[in-house]
Amino acid sequence: MRVPVEGGDLAVEVHEGATAPVLAIHGISSSRKLWNRVAAHDLTLVTPDLRGRGDSADVPGTTIGRHADDMVRVLDALELDAVTVAGMSMGGYVAVDLAVRYQDRVRALVLVDGGLPMAAHAQLTEEMFTAAMAPQIAARQRTWSFDEYLSMRATLNPLTDVTDPLTRECYAHDLAPDGQLRPSADTLLADARDVVFGPSRWRELAVPTWFVHAEWSTGPDSAPAYTVEQAASFAAELGVLHEPVLINEVDHGGTVMTAAGAAVTAEVLAAALG
Repeated sequence: MRVPVEGGDLAVEVHEGATAPVLAIHGISSSRKLWNRVAAHDLTLVTPDLRGRGDSADVPGTTIGRHADDMVRVLDALELDAVTVAGMSMGGYVAVDLAVRYQDRVRALVLVDGGLPMAAHAQLTEEMFTAAMAPQIAARQRTWSFDEYLSMRATLNPLTDVTDPLTRECYAHDLAPDGQLRPSADTLLADARDVVFGPSRWRELAVPTWFVHAEWSTGPDSAPAYTVEQAASFAAELGVLHEPVLINEVDHGGTVMTAAGAAVTAEVLAAALG
């Protein structure tokens, strides 16, 4: 379906399952197809393409706050008063903003390897940020065939199975018909800056919250986005946060894009729905 927002219409897909609806918000360089494997666990997921991504690629403008405002329009269009919200990576930061500013629309929150402050972000300067984003920007300055893009993703995300139909569908949705990657470099940079340098309101959360995090960041034995100790410190400080759930032997993307990661994430979603 298409949902009117400021500047255009968002594409929204509803995966029908056996549960109450969950609004599932994807990460910074992904799309609604990120949730394919989690949806396969008989969950009812409402999965929008955020502005600048997927079939919402022509909707201009960005920022975490604007994405959160868009999510309210999605809930309104589906006549959903309050739902459980899941956010993966950048989607977690959008979910936090949504839960703080529109608390009456969020009954519970599930953050998947995102949404809470990353220690690495606190150390970034603008120069370091620009250098870190250079490969993403370079990838958007060329065109890709689907096979070339799959090969690149297999290198970047070695734990995902690029022969699997659900994974292939997800990656195919990243490419525009002309072979350009979505989102654009400008959109990617604007959202990334907001995540890294923007204010975080996670301490203001007042809804029941679950946090799922990966053992690794990009491939086996890589340093995680969140350590076990960092996750425990969030739970100690934030009274609404349940005991964090570590998914062993998966990386950041693997939390939702591998069979093992999606199974744990779906189990935590079921707990939040309960």
